[in-house]
Amino acid sequence: MEALISNVSGFTAIAAAIMIGCAALGTAIGFGLLGGKFLESTARQPELASMLQVKLFIVAGLLDVVAMMGVGVALLFIFSNPLMSAAVDLVKNVH
Repeated sequence: MEALISNVSGFTAIAAAIMIGCAALGTAIGFGLLGGKFLESTARQPELASMLQVKLFIVAGLLDVVAMMGVGVALLFIFSNPLMSAAVDLVKNVH
C-alpha cells in the first residue's frame, strides 16, 4: 500500500510538470503571434503604433495570466494534493 502513496506522489509531480510546461508553451506561442501581428500592423500603419502598443500590453497581461493559472493549479496539486489524502485514507482503512 505504501507503493500506492509513492505512485500518487510521483504521478502528481509529473502532472504538475506537464501543466507548467503546457502553460509556458501556450504563452510562448501566444506572445510570438501577438508580437508578430503587432509588428505587421505597425509596419502597415505607423500612425496607429501608440494605440496598438497599449492594446498589445493589455493582451500581453491577459496572456500572462494563463501561465500563472497553470502554475497555481500545479502548486495546488504539489502542496495540497487531494489525491494524496484519499490514498492515505485508503491505506489507513486497509490496515
